[in-house]
Amino acid sequence: MNLLLVNHYAGSPALGMEYRPYCLAREWVRMGHRVLIVGATFSHVRARQPEAGDETIDGIGYRWLPAPPYQGNGVGRVRNIWRFLAQLWRQAPRLAAEFRPDAVIASSTYPMDIWVARRIARLARAKLVYEVHDLWPLSPIELSGMSPRHPFIRLCQAAEDAAYRDADVVVSMLPKVHAHMAAHGLDLRKLTIVPNGIAPEDWQRPPEPLRADVAAAVAGHLAAGRTVVGYAGSMGAPNALGVLLDAAQTLAGDAIGFVLVGDGHERDRLARRIAAEGLQQVQLLPPIPKAQIPALLGAIDIAYIGWQRVPIYRFGIAPNKLMDYLMAGCAVLHSVQAGNDPVADAGCGLTVAPEDPAAVAEGLRRLAALPAAERRAMGERGRAYVLAHHAWPVLARRFVEALQ
Repeated sequence: MNLLLVNHYAGSPALGMEYRPYCLAREWVRMGHRVLIVGATFSHVRARQPEAGDETIDGIGYRWLPAPPYQGNGVGRVRNIWRFLAQLWRQAPRLAAEFRPDAVIASSTYPMDIWVARRIARLARAKLVYEVHDLWPLSPIELSGMSPRHPFIRLCQAAEDAAYRDADVVVSMLPKVHAHMAAHGLDLRKLTIVPNGIAPEDWQRPPEPLRADVAAAVAGHLAAGRTVVGYAGSMGAPNALGVLLDAAQTLAGDAIGFVLVGDGHERDRLARRIAAEGLQQVQLLPPIPKAQIPALLGAIDIAYIGWQRVPIYRFGIAPNKLMDYLMAGCAVLHSVQAGNDPVADAGCGLTVAPEDPAAVAEGLRRLAALPAAERRAMGERGRAYVLAHHAWPVLARRFVEALQ
């Protein structure tokens, strides 16, 4: 099959996030399919931005359409989205005639790309696929407090309704979306769940050595006899790292150390808190390359992932970071209330209430008190679970089967 995937924010190992389009496409190419990903030249989640034009990465075709840079979620980002979609609309006849897709996948987080994807699919007489990352416009309504009557929200709602009505197949990363989608007109026979995953091959080669400052932070805690709690990922409000610092205060007298690696909007505030409150057992360090993540996770004792207490998570969660934790064989402390819980499903750690520092502290105490062999057994269960349910070869095959 020829698969055309529209993802404004698509990345690659060299560019950075987001990785899902690349990971799925790499597997599709290995299965014998031809893949073209269309993305924008600017995305706020990438580490490096591509040049406009066509290129091939690991057998995957990419077409980068020029789009202006922006900061935040204001007018600049709207202009960036509009520029990308307008160019893609103009290129639709060319894409349909030259690439001749069998399926066109709209996958840009925001739902407005469904209209452009529908145009291409109709011109090419291809199947139309809508891939859901987050529920828009419900996410900005519930997370950011936007009014359902806001013009942008109305536009998103019209696009979401059109997607459920017109798509031949709907693929959702979130597992508990059935009632919401049905309420907006989706025939649930069209729906397939394909969560986030991991590439087993990335974990079969020797890990890249840790950067010196991170290695020293972990070694310092171990030398002091502390159980090491690690976090690797984004440092924004949704990641609930302030709650982890509250728990660290409670655990100041315990032999537990913290190594937090990453970047994001909350990083500076977290750093100021650590300094002001004298949290000497907490090290906050800049992000490391993806290739070093296995080495970090292999060096710590407990991995932390936390969430805010927000209603939107009733539809489920699909965090990339948790897939890495499980693949690394970490015992996990999960602070969440959601429609699903991979940590509980895998039996690889403890789950406690979100936004509850006392519960987080107690959960970490319980995990730290376990014999190392018991934590390793938890980690082995997590690794087995992720290989069975979240390996990209498994997920890519499930996605293609939905198209057939």
